[in-house]
Amino acid sequence: MSYYLLSDAETFAFSAENPTGVKGGGTRGGDCTKLSPTVIIPAGQTVTLVDTDGPGMIQHIWFTGYVGHSFIMRIYWEGSEHPSVEAPISAFFGCAYDESFHDTENKYPYLNSSMILTAPGRGFNCYFTMPFKKHCRITMENRSAADKALYYMITGCHCAVPDHIAYFHASYRQEHPVTPGRAYTVIDGIRGKGQFLGLTLAAGMNGTNGCWVEGEARMYIDGDVYPSVNYTGTEDYFCGSYAFGKDIYQRQYQTYSGLYAGMFCIIGNTDEFYNNQQRFLLYRFHVQDPIYFTSDFRMTMDNLGIGDAGYLNRYDDYTSVAYWYQTLPCTMLRPLPSDAEMLMR
Repeated sequence: MSYYLLSDAETFAFSAENPTGVKGGGTRGGDCTKLSPTVIIPAGQTVTLVDTDGPGMIQHIWFTGYVGHSFIMRIYWEGSEHPSVEAPISAFFGCAYDESFHDTENKYPYLNSSMILTAPGRGFNCYFTMPFKKHCRITMENRSAADKALYYMITGCHCAVPDHIAYFHASYRQEHPVTPGRAYTVIDGIRGKGQFLGLTLAAGMNGTNGCWVEGEARMYIDGDVYPSVNYTGTEDYFCGSYAFGKDIYQRQYQTYSGLYAGMFCIIGNTDEFYNNQQRFLLYRFHVQDPIYFTSDFRMTMDNLGIGDAGYLNRYDDYTSVAYWYQTLPCTMLRPLPSDAEMLMR
């Protein structure tokens, strides 16, 4: 939608000050007042953040407050009983290590891409456009044992949408650790027609902290026995090279955050006794190069290093969220691990 053209679209915005998102439904306070800036989600409870009829689209999501893995965001399209999006918000926004609020330079992890922005202070922003025809519902579950506060703003518009839209999906996966010698599954079980749009990845190093980026990313499209899309290494898939700088010239990792790819944060300091696992936060969005599928799709990523004896199977901790668009109905997403199982070691 071009912002400089006249349009019949009608903006809606859901927040704690306007939980129904209706026109004129915001605060009844006067200037310089705050009546309801946040919502408290009781332990073990789920609240509905958005409930609106279509046609229309979600255009922007912003969260802050508690931003840990105990908050599970779900999005339901067209009245479906099972969600098309299900993930802890920390991992969805690229910060699966939600207990770590500073990187090796003592700064907030800062992800600055075209689709997700994680701003200093843990302001989570999502810019994936999410069209729908009949209905959209977004919920947040608090799986912790304590009440938690959420600040949020979810904006979009009611407007005409094309008949041939695909629906936004996202699914969480983890292996702590990855099984040595077996590829990590980023996503599988996708059935329908659509396009894969990428992932966020958190990688925690176990064992010898040597080269960990030799693993290939592989994509299997429409019944492939062997991958149609086969990258040559982990850093290559995330649009980097030579172990993100560790293997060449300066011999040290260099963080970066671009429109569509980045290794934006390194966490862990071997001088800190209780935090000696080096951890990396990465993302890759296929905005300019979507991966199209007609009937099914899956993606894997090897966890492979290299040493004097050649390639080595590693057992690092991998956590990811995959993003894609597809037709409905969709298959049910894989059940999430428990809240305790999501804790990083």
